[in-house]
Amino acid sequence: MYAIVKTGGKQYRVEEGQTLVVDRLSADEGSKVELEPLLLAGDGDPVFEKDGLGKAKITATVVGHERGKKIRVVKFKPKRGYKRTAGHRSSRGDQACHDRRR
Repeated sequence: MYAIVKTGGKQYRVEEGQTLVVDRLSADEGSKVELEPLLLAGDGDPVFEKDGLGKAKITATVVGHERGKKIRVVKFKPKRGYKRTAGHRSSRGDQACHDRRR
């Protein structure tokens, strides 16, 4: 059985016991977070409607926080001596999906 959940403006397919990397949440390490289900499927008919999803609960534990790979952005115009370099490094968080109830 699997579920499609929404967190951080993105959608992820999760199963019980799976660890996934999402955008950083404001929750501390070791705390439990409830994820918003969009679809439940696997055993019988898939559940899409709000009534069935309102009863469903999907919780995950925040395993840790980390930083993503550094991205370098370079602007360059030839023959003019124009060079600019900028960098960006996004914050990521690990979550372990451990409980799902219908």
